[in-house]
Amino acid sequence: MNRNIDAFARALQKKIEEKGCTGVAVCIRGPEGIWFEKGFGKRSVKQDLPVLPDTVFGIASLSKSFTALSLCILHAEGKLDLDDPAVKYLPDLHIPGIPDELVTLRQLALHRAGIPFNECLDWCIAMNTPGEYYQNDDYLRRTSPYQFDKIEDIIAYVSQCPYETLGEPGEYMSYCNEAFALLSSVADQMCGKPLEDFLEERIFRPLGMTRSALDLDGGRIEAITGGENITNFFSDWPDGKHEDHQWTVCPPYKGCANMKSTAQDLSKYYLMLASGGVFEGQQIVPAEALDQMFGPRYPLRRKPFYAMGLRKHTIDGHWVCDHGGELHGVAAYGAFVKDTCGIAVLCNESEWDMEDVLNICYAWVLGFPLEEDYMWTHPSGKAFSRPDMLRGDYVGHMGEPVHIRIFEKDGQLMADLAGEPCRLEYCEASVFSAISVNTGKRISFLRFFIQNGHAWAVKNGSLLFRRA
Repeated sequence: MNRNIDAFARALQKKIEEKGCTGVAVCIRGPEGIWFEKGFGKRSVKQDLPVLPDTVFGIASLSKSFTALSLCILHAEGKLDLDDPAVKYLPDLHIPGIPDELVTLRQLALHRAGIPFNECLDWCIAMNTPGEYYQNDDYLRRTSPYQFDKIEDIIAYVSQCPYETLGEPGEYMSYCNEAFALLSSVADQMCGKPLEDFLEERIFRPLGMTRSALDLDGGRIEAITGGENITNFFSDWPDGKHEDHQWTVCPPYKGCANMKSTAQDLSKYYLMLASGGVFEGQQIVPAEALDQMFGPRYPLRRKPFYAMGLRKHTIDGHWVCDHGGELHGVAAYGAFVKDTCGIAVLCNESEWDMEDVLNICYAWVLGFPLEEDYMWTHPSGKAFSRPDMLRGDYVGHMGEPVHIRIFEKDGQLMADLAGEPCRLEYCEASVFSAISVNTGKRISFLRFFIQNGHAWAVKNGSLLFRRA
């Protein structure tokens, strides 16, 4: 394996500077200890404070794997069955048009319960986070039907959601934050204590994750760390880049998006997952729990399969699992290479996808050229035979309706991704790479679902948008 640390550090520095990220921490850990750790940029520009490997960041949706693992531990210990109907634990939950018996805990964790893309998380954040969080806060607060400060509000909205259910449970995967809010509530019930205390007892303390917490408003991590070495948060506004220290507050989504941690701590967690639940010679979690979470029941292939809280796929034959996260002042990736190492990449700025930084980490770990793209698919150079079947307007809901418009211009298939103009380059099957007209960089993959002569939906990344 060619692991030139200096070349790796330079490649990371170059990519982070190209992206314009304010602050990033990277840590990679193998069985014998840390292979690489480094902070890039600032955790506070106002105070001129650097990012360090143990700087605390929000990790947003990386939280989901911790919730999934908790449920898998409970399953392995016989305290619940992941294939139980969710209504057994959440009796008021009813997904419109679907028999209660078909909606299981596992289908929720796989984002395959049929719950459509909706506004709940955005409403919840706007209603519960002080100050200006989104640039459309006023609109969100005016339109929110509930305070969304308790799980019952999410259950009520999901159970009467006005948007069409996404097929039978198990049929289609569409990323669903509400599913993990519901699973957080189940975990609270079945752990015998709040999920945050269960994680502290069963995961954080045994792994020595001393600067990590599941934390609703920042109070818990402030107490643990004494307020030391916690990043500020950065976001782009029309008048320039804003710096603040306001954590996202979304109480019923705690196991979905509310963890705070460091690159050092997270590298321990992902190494433990890579090593069959073992860390420094100790069996931290049952191997059966990891089997339920991302084991053989889920396919291992080049194209990522969303298992429980992690995407499972291969890079040149190597088994990897990863997951990204994004919130206000958070852009993160956590990952592992099976039987090899754990990887954490944390950024303190909104709106940045850190997958290209993770790509460099994978290349370095596997001994591949650092500049190559190891994404699961690439433009084929061929034309798609029936672009007419794809043209149209597709819509999802995130606070306000979000549109994807597909059209042709001068013989080129194009997309308007919520205001971002892109050209679509055909890859394979019904998959296209969306290349920004403004930057020339790939910003997403689109997969179209075609039936009866036209596409009825398109998946942008992991979110399913229906034809309007």
